[in-house]
Amino acid sequence: MAEPHLKPTLRIVDEGADGVDRAFRADVLAGLSQRQKAVPARWFYDERGSQLFEDITRLAEYYPTRAETQILAARGAEFAALTGKGRAVVEFGSGSSVKTPHLLRAIAPAAYVPIDISGDFLRESAASLAADFPGLPVLPVEADFTKKVALPSQLAGSPMLGFFPGSTIGNLVPSSAVDLLRSMRETLGEGSQLLIGMDRIKDPAILIAAYDDPEGVTAAFNLNLLSRINRELDGDIPVEQFAHHALWNDQLARIEMHLVAQRNVAFEVAGQRFAMRSGQTIHTENSHKYDPRSATMLLVASGWTPLAEWQDDDARFGLVLAEASEPRSAP
Repeated sequence: MAEPHLKPTLRIVDEGADGVDRAFRADVLAGLSQRQKAVPARWFYDERGSQLFEDITRLAEYYPTRAETQILAARGAEFAALTGKGRAVVEFGSGSSVKTPHLLRAIAPAAYVPIDISGDFLRESAASLAADFPGLPVLPVEADFTKKVALPSQLAGSPMLGFFPGSTIGNLVPSSAVDLLRSMRETLGEGSQLLIGMDRIKDPAILIAAYDDPEGVTAAFNLNLLSRINRELDGDIPVEQFAHHALWNDQLARIEMHLVAQRNVAFEVAGQRFAMRSGQTIHTENSHKYDPRSATMLLVASGWTPLAEWQDDDARFGLVLAEASEPRSAP
């Protein structure tokens, strides 16, 4: 039997002398200084946040994981026909990689590269997957995938298939989503393909239930961000004085998550003082929803040409396969 082929983690994180991620500190301080306070959703995913998100994906109300898994399990032959053999699969924001085996079994890739900002969680999931796919080179990269990532040198010259499941693209406002997809194209190179998950617009009651479950798991996930700030940025935010709130913004076609101050509060983070009034919020996440036309527009604007699209049986969720568009000097 072949042995697991797991390489050491390539770590690309910008830490200061105190071991704190500079980008995390900068994003938190800038966001808390704004009139509408906000922290980017990518900072949810420390080890505790990553585990809580995995718990969310198993909730009855949270349909995206089940819907996307159904597509991946049923459409493998179609993926293989369109991607061809020998591509290296590069997964952006791999998390637990729980859906990835469906894709790997379908297309028999040359290598698998999980990229995630949560290093400990990344190494655990990479080791588990390597054990399940002995002989497949697994090359984990600890990095912020919202920027261009230098891939392991072993992949030089290999055709790439980017994998971006879970509708994570929905966390970004359209301008930032275009920037990210363009950055992914840079990371993956010419001739690459991208398989991306996009959640569909649907009944707001279904959407809100998926982001505000009665068990309070999503609330714990949201509030954990404040605990992480306190722990890593020497903060004293009174976490118990904040509450989770999810709402549907129909004009922008997105679910929003906020942390709402339950009373007037003052606190310190990384040596800076902040104050919030009762009812004021920290905007922590957007989850934009797409119809087929808006999904196509987003990809085309980002340098990707859609090749095929699949939906689950209930048309709740979509997976789109796109290829890197050829550069053009005119329309």
